Amino acid sequence: MKSKRSKACDIPQKVKDKVWERDGFYCIKCGNPQAMPNAHYISRAHGGLGIEENIVTLCQKCHDIYDHSPSRPEFREYIKNYLKNKYPDWDEKKLVYRRKNYETF
Repeated sequence: MKSKRSKACDIPQKVKDKVWERDGFYCIKCGNPQAMPNAHYISRAHGGLGIEENIVTLCQKCHDIYDHSPSRPEFREYIKNYLKNKYPDWDEKKLVYRRKNYETF
């Protein structure tokens, strides 16, 4: 059985579908159509929720760069600006799991 936090951080298929469409069916960084809407802006390890405002479409190469390279801070800023452009009321604080907000899971 999954924990409440794990459920909140998973990306539901309906969110993946919406993000895939929002991102034009390609990697938001390089334009590669061989991409997936499964990259958290705020990582699952840090309580990043599986919601549209926290998920972007990246190809495997860009996802690896985002997760494992010294370029992460610049890439993170790029994603942040991208999401702010898509959601004018975007707020980083709303992207993190908070136990009291998910008592109904």
